[in-house]
Amino acid sequence: MSKQTCTDQLGRTLEINFPPKRIISLVPSQTELLYSLGLTDEVIGITKFCIHPEKWFKNKTRVGGTKHYDFEKIKLLQPDLIIGNKEENDEGQIKELMECYPVWMSDIKTLQDALQMILKIGKVVVKGNEATAIANKIETNFLNLKSFVDANKSIKQKALYLIWNNPLMAAGGDTFINEMLRCCGFENVLQTALRYPEIAVEQLHKLNPNFILLSSEPFPFKQKHIDELQMHCPAAKIILVDGEYFSWYGSRLIDAPKYLETVFSKLSW
Repeated sequence: MSKQTCTDQLGRTLEINFPPKRIISLVPSQTELLYSLGLTDEVIGITKFCIHPEKWFKNKTRVGGTKHYDFEKIKLLQPDLIIGNKEENDEGQIKELMECYPVWMSDIKTLQDALQMILKIGKVVVKGNEATAIANKIETNFLNLKSFVDANKSIKQKALYLIWNNPLMAAGGDTFINEMLRCCGFENVLQTALRYPEIAVEQLHKLNPNFILLSSEPFPFKQKHIDELQMHCPAAKIILVDGEYFSWYGSRLIDAPKYLETVFSKLSW
């Protein structure tokens, strides 16, 4: 096995065993991507939130969550590559891992960032052809979504995407969720906000969204939350949405446009 250098999405250059044979993934959507690339034997560790594919969730070693890791388990696994993400992972713990292992980090806010990540990881794990096929499918499907949205709307509608309850927290303009809202033809009412700001119920009137989307993750919104919010925003249409299709930026993006089209179709324009 030889050594090779590669560059991650933070612009960091790292040296890895090539090809890497013992990979730990610290991000659910990137774990699913590694599965789609065919790395069944090479991936040896995942997080407790890496629920797709189910057989990996049941059989692969779990090294903690996305924020807190079991360093002893990681040490025993002896990884030659760890794959993480700037937003989803804890900076302090990632830096601690970097002192001992090659850690490849993604940084994703746009669809193009996600496509670049897929291609870069594909190259690092020697699955370039498979990664290119996945990226091409995603690009084609999102172009089809754009054509559908453009043909079926007359004006851009304002939307609020909530990820947490008590306190209410929403997706700001510098998130991948915001990018998916844009692809749906929505204008995020928190376009100028950063990351995931807290929202007071009293602010809902001022924000005045046409639509409120309640995510299935990380907080599992239910019908009762629709009923509660409807009292504060009687004019808004409020629906439950599958958060994985709005926030997972790996191979799940292949199917995301079709799901986003169904969300679009539920709404009265």
